[in-house]
Parts: sequence; structure tokens; C-alpha cells
Amino acid sequence: MAELAVIGGTGLTALEGLEIVREEHPGTPFGAPSSPLVHGMLGGREVVFLARHGREHTIPPHRINYRANIHALKHAGVRRVVAVAAVGGITAEMSPARLVIPDQIIDYTYGRRHTFFEEDLGEVTHIDFTEPYDAALREHLIQVCRVEGLDAVEHGTYGATQGPRLESRAEITRMERDGCDIVGMTGMPEASLAREAGLGYAACAVVANWAAGKGGQTVIEMAEIERTVRQGMDKVRTLLERLLLRL
Repeated sequence: MAELAVIGGTGLTALEGLEIVREEHPGTPFGAPSSPLVHGMLGGREVVFLARHGREHTIPPHRINYRANIHALKHAGVRRVVAVAAVGGITAEMSPARLVIPDQIIDYTYGRRHTFFEEDLGEVTHIDFTEPYDAALREHLIQVCRVEGLDAVEHGTYGATQGPRLESRAEITRMERDGCDIVGMTGMPEASLAREAGLGYAACAVVANWAAGKGGQTVIEMAEIERTVRQGMDKVRTLLERLLLRL
């Protein structure tokens, strides 16, 4: 049974080099997950892959069934989850094509189903979210990046926005004042649901572009984002292969 699952985001709808063993189409009390769970072998180790936006990248961030995704992974028997996501860079370190292993998160989303614990409860359930990412899994990611010479930032605060539109310059200015280093649209409630489910969860973000008003640009070009994400995902594949060898 695979211990590790990978949730792929923009630019990672499939794991190149994954030797597929079987596909699972689970149902959950919260509906269907974004894609089948692909069970396979990567670098000789078992792994489960789920495409967050669907196989054809057709599910926008605010319509992702985060609860079904996490529930399906939990019941597939995995214990740890690495979430891959494309983000915008806000602070100076977060330049395009860099990897970031965030250690904090600020949630700006709204209207998303944020918890498994909201109906037929014997008591209200709270989770500790002081440190939103699993420290041990983060350390594994960081060590692999160091050994492999991958250009990674080992810290950072992820600002999770609603999407699917990109942010205004004023919004990014506010987020920087709040302490955000990168901005993405899928970090929440994925991280908190994983904590509720008892899964070790860490994120590997690929900086796809400078956020609005940063880097001297006046307009964010989607073609440029796609090119940069492709470069970054090559690093992510190396990172995941080496990570599996460590676990």
C-alpha cells in the first residue's frame, strides 16, 4: 500500500514516468473526487496520484471538491500528501521558476466547504492549525532540494485566494502587508481538511509568475505562466522521485 499521495495542480495533471498499476474511482460521502486515484510506481516506490483540477484541467479552484479529494486519499490508505501547486511570487525571493516549500498560510477564500465536521455532531470539533504543514514531511522536501541542487526557498507564507481570476495590484499589496510571500488559489481548505483527516500534508509550490504589480510587469501573460510552469514541473518530478526514496 502506498504511503504517499501526490495532488497535482496546474501543470501537473499526470506524473511523467509513473508506471500505472490500477485506477480507483472511489465514491465518498461528499461526492466524487476531482479525478480517479491513480495507483502506480515511481522510481520503484508506490505512490497515489490525484489531479486536483481533473484530468483535463477543467475544474476551477473554487469548484474543486476538496472534501471528496482528501476523503478519498484517506480511505485509500495513504498517510502523507504532497500538494503541488503553481503560484505567483510576491516577495523578492519568490522569482519565477523557483520552488517554494511554504511553512505558513493565510486564507482569503470564501464559500468553500471547509470542514468534515458540520453535520450530525455529538460535539463541535476543532483542530490545531498553528503549524499548517507537516514539519517532518517539509523537512524531507527541503533535504531533497538541497541534495539535488534544486532552486528552492525553504519557507514562506502562502496566501490562498478565491480565483479563478488573478488578483489586482492593490490586493497583492495588501497581501504583502499581511505577510504573504506567494499567492495561489488551491491551498485552502485542502491543508486544513488534511489536518482534520489526520494526514501529514506539505506543499511544494512552483512560482509561475510575478504577482500583479511585481517584477516590473504591467500585464500577466498566460503563455508566459505556462512556459514557466513547465520548467518548474521538471524540478518537481525530480523532487518527488527522490522523496519517495527517502520515505
